[in-house]
Amino acid sequence: MKARFSVLAAALMASLFAQAQNPIIRDQFSADPSALVVGDRVYVFPSHDIKAPAEYARKDWFCMADYHVFSSDNLTDWTDHGVIVDQWSAPWVNEKGYSMWAPDCKEHNGKYYFFWPAGAKPQPGQRFGGGNRVGVAIADYPEGPYIPQEKPLDGVGGIDPCIFVDDDGQGYLVMPGITITKMNDDWLSVSTDPADRHRVEEVPTKGLVEGPYLFKHDGHYYMTFPWARDVEEVLAYCMADNIFGPYKFMGVFFEEHANKCWTNHHSIIEFKGQTYLFYHHNEFSPEFDKNRSVCADSIFFEPDGSIRMVKPTLRGIGVTQSNTQIQLDRYTALSQSGDSIAYLEPSNYFAGWKTVFYEKNAWAQYNTVNFAKAPKSVKVKIVPPSAGQLEILQDDVVIATVDVPADRQVIEASAKVKGAKKGIHHLKVRMATEGKIQVDWLTFE
Repeated sequence: MKARFSVLAAALMASLFAQAQNPIIRDQFSADPSALVVGDRVYVFPSHDIKAPAEYARKDWFCMADYHVFSSDNLTDWTDHGVIVDQWSAPWVNEKGYSMWAPDCKEHNGKYYFFWPAGAKPQPGQRFGGGNRVGVAIADYPEGPYIPQEKPLDGVGGIDPCIFVDDDGQGYLVMPGITITKMNDDWLSVSTDPADRHRVEEVPTKGLVEGPYLFKHDGHYYMTFPWARDVEEVLAYCMADNIFGPYKFMGVFFEEHANKCWTNHHSIIEFKGQTYLFYHHNEFSPEFDKNRSVCADSIFFEPDGSIRMVKPTLRGIGVTQSNTQIQLDRYTALSQSGDSIAYLEPSNYFAGWKTVFYEKNAWAQYNTVNFAKAPKSVKVKIVPPSAGQLEILQDDVVIATVDVPADRQVIEASAKVKGAKKGIHHLKVRMATEGKIQVDWLTFE
């Protein structure tokens, strides 16, 4: 496998870093994340939701014209490598389709094959389009540049392709249906031998099943998929001991989103000994669930191999450095009363959130912060109107007390830190007085 990410590239793209916590991509809409491990980095290939342009008639529907790729070596700082494929890149794609659905990417023979679905150009006699097809773009490195092939995969229609590579190197194309088909060695075509194709019959028959993702763990094959069990999609799965089954339906491992995001789509990887689920939600678009954002959380397995129920978190994955802006609103836990989370700017959800304390002893906890050095001071960005006093705790030990003066302007309140330890610790912020304090972020110096 070839990966390329130089110190120079990192410096040039420093301004494109997205901070830790969910959602992991915080400057644009993103969905349907396909994650790929390459050496010591994770690459994520999502769909890209955009606001419908004037020429796109369906203003109430999904609108997607290109794909970006993001990468991280610590699951905390994500770099946007820019657009790798768009609807103008391949001659077969409908340039007015805006239907570039969930993609996938895998390594094969030292190159990276990016599989992406899109609406095909209308054929003679067709008014609107030639249906959805699956294209392939090839690159020498996971971040690109990618060269789209002139024609889509022969005989393959639909959306949401998944590429699975077994332990022997054999590649398989998994499509909604749910079907598993051997890929030919060129990875530009699939086998037409009926013995090389299997349909998983054990999936639920009531409600839409789409977006399959096949992975392997401890010798078991897991066919996972979004399932519209009622209205919104859950994530469910089947298990087997062989690639073509028989599969056994195991149930749901991720429930519907609390604020009714209609879709979910995902991928699952193992990175440095831990299994992770990448999925999407509409955190940055609470009123319109066709604009979604990529999130990530850990997955755990029971002794029998079944997947433990995943509880989506705001904290997400990765270790946060103490000298970065720690977004307390992406908390691990909140007290039972006295604090809440609100958008900073209701007209601009990408501005993020704030933590609002309005009762004495209310607290917010943020886990897994790395104090590389023992800090000497802490700085808290305060949103007006605010006044009172905050206590900063490291593993339930008070290390600083921050006075917040009454002010109608945005301020940065600072305090000395005493008794803080180096290493990874949990952080807690607690309201020490009556009043109201609204926190944007905090950082240690």
